[in-house]
Amino acid sequence: MWRVRRELAVFKILGALVCAGLGVHWWAGDDFRGVILAVPAMVLLAAMGLRDVLAPVRLAADESGITVVHGFAGRRHVPWESIWDIKVDVRRRWGLRSEMLEIDTGDYLHIFSPHDLGASPTEVAAALRRRGT
Repeated sequence: MWRVRRELAVFKILGALVCAGLGVHWWAGDDFRGVILAVPAMVLLAAMGLRDVLAPVRLAADESGITVVHGFAGRRHVPWESIWDIKVDVRRRWGLRSEMLEIDTGDYLHIFSPHDLGASPTEVAAALRRRGT
């Protein structure tokens, strides 16, 4: 079972609260440009934090298949037979290395970042390949 780290969810919610406070402060001070920046940031951070609270487990595997988060907080079970490919997309840009886990089921491509999994996508892919065979 791979999940979002609790600290990450807490930081998102705290960030939303800070943006809300800044929005109120700027509203009271008649700085509408600040409000225009703070409100969308607050909504985005609150939505991301809420998703982390409602669906902290992004990927789980058992003997019958995997369960992935689908949509905002829904779940979808995928049998092992329906998984076409499990791979890690590694990219290097501006001296930084990023990894994304890709699970191809034919109908859907489920993509997970290290933040979604709370672990390295390379390690998760290896564990899924061992479990699925």
